[in-house]
Amino acid sequence: MTEPRVLIADDQALVRTGFRMILTARGIEVVGEAADGTEAIEAVRRLRPDVVLMDIRMPTMDGLEATRRILAESPACRVLMLTTFDLDRYVYAALAAGASGFLLKDVTPEYLAAAVRLVNTGDALIAPSITRRLVERFASPEAPQPAIHRDLAVLTPRELEVLTLMGHGLSNAELALELTLSEATIKTHVARIFAKLTLRDRAQAVVLAYETGLITPGEHLAREG
Repeated sequence: MTEPRVLIADDQALVRTGFRMILTARGIEVVGEAADGTEAIEAVRRLRPDVVLMDIRMPTMDGLEATRRILAESPACRVLMLTTFDLDRYVYAALAAGASGFLLKDVTPEYLAAAVRLVNTGDALIAPSITRRLVERFASPEAPQPAIHRDLAVLTPRELEVLTLMGHGLSNAELALELTLSEATIKTHVARIFAKLTLRDRAQAVVLAYETGLITPGEHLAREG
């Protein structure tokens, strides 16, 4: 797979410069920068990046609203949210809006580059354990419902089992171990789940698992042994 083309949206010039240097040094092209959500939307229209690194808190238009508008216009684009706090209440809303994951701004250079590449494939959710905590903390019947309403009846019993475990944050390798299947088989199940439920990636799968009641906030995965 070719390296992703990245847009960096952050109101702090120092952050943008630092991230650009980190990614460029690791062979990832940064096609542009934006200082607020409005600029980010315009830049995505003009530059067509594969991945947007999007700060949540920005002037003029915040990253959450910008994410909604970008994904409405460019559904193939991946948005990776940037935050200072690992339990920022806006991150859950961003995932519900379609963002593919999130990163803390103090990540290591190696992790930043790896995260951009991962989110570009749609094959992995960034920091699934933290994202799971977010969903458990902020998902509730009173929360605004995201635009992800799917009929789970289209899934086979095995696919439903895989979706449930994905909702608990398990990676493909962990799913294979839990279900005693090969990773190739797990990938096939995951791909079919995404296709049947028209999900873009694992982030939406996690949100869907909670919003449909497949998993309830605070519920923990029961392990044998």
